[in-house]
Amino acid sequence: MKVLLTGATGFVGREALRQLLAAGHGVRAVVRDPTRAPQDSSSAQGTDTPRRLIDAVYGNVLQPESLRGAAEGCDAVIHLVGIISEISEQTFENVHLNATNNVLAEAKRARVKRWIQMSALGTRPNAVSRYHQTKWSAEESVRASGLDWTVLRPSLIYGPEDHFVNLFAGMARWAPVLPVMGNGESLLQPVSVENVCRCFVGALAEPRSISQTMDVCGPDRLTFNQVLEAILNAMGKRRLKVHLPLSLGRIQAALLETIFPILLRKAAPLNRDQLLMLQEDNVGDARPAEEMFNLTQARFAEDIRRYLQQKAPCKQISQRAD
Repeated sequence: MKVLLTGATGFVGREALRQLLAAGHGVRAVVRDPTRAPQDSSSAQGTDTPRRLIDAVYGNVLQPESLRGAAEGCDAVIHLVGIISEISEQTFENVHLNATNNVLAEAKRARVKRWIQMSALGTRPNAVSRYHQTKWSAEESVRASGLDWTVLRPSLIYGPEDHFVNLFAGMARWAPVLPVMGNGESLLQPVSVENVCRCFVGALAEPRSISQTMDVCGPDRLTFNQVLEAILNAMGKRRLKVHLPLSLGRIQAALLETIFPILLRKAAPLNRDQLLMLQEDNVGDARPAEEMFNLTQARFAEDIRRYLQQKAPCKQISQRAD
């Protein structure tokens, strides 16, 4: 199968690309920056003849004219583009909703029939955060598209190159305390990037997943405090957790949202939308996806140990829409 993949250079996209190639699919990756285009190093088994499984098209999902022809000859689209913080034209509305509509239009123009959408656990019509509101609007566009769609809603995704676990692990390496906004008792259900991508790749060949909206989450329901404790335990460290009032967090987030784009030209590492999401549980039903895609789920605390103990001090991973 030939798959058009958006977000191929991101954290989830890189793993999805690896699994797509391992499953024998051809991939066309939409990338904005030619220097970040994924490379095809595969070759036909037992020969010296290159077997081209990856090709890149240079386009911006926010600019529909740049996508013209991107889906030509493709059988399916896996749409992974998303952001957790806004900067410049990369707003939640643009990246989640308008970009989805732009790629949908190209898929329909090229008569692609299969569509698999990255959404997020907690997405619903009455969501309090703009992040979840725009994810819901994008889901509605997909459901109304007339394509054979599947919507997958991962919880907090972790892995060797993730943003969340590595951010707090990096802080724990040098800081004597870890900040927690509010009481830290909201529930999370972390899921490995490997299992998230097994669902995306598995859905391509699973007709039962068509017209399904499915949670993709791990086996553990952990409070934010417990997630931090698991990170510390995996690193063999002890740190004091300092709980900060949400009112103070909102002021800090508002300042960061102003300062980071202007002075550093980066998205803020904390924003007010994230604070809204931290005040509610982010859990779902893992069983349907586990059964449909034959997932084997590891416990969060054990799984992160395999890479945190060998990590060098981390650099913050940028969030981009590719």
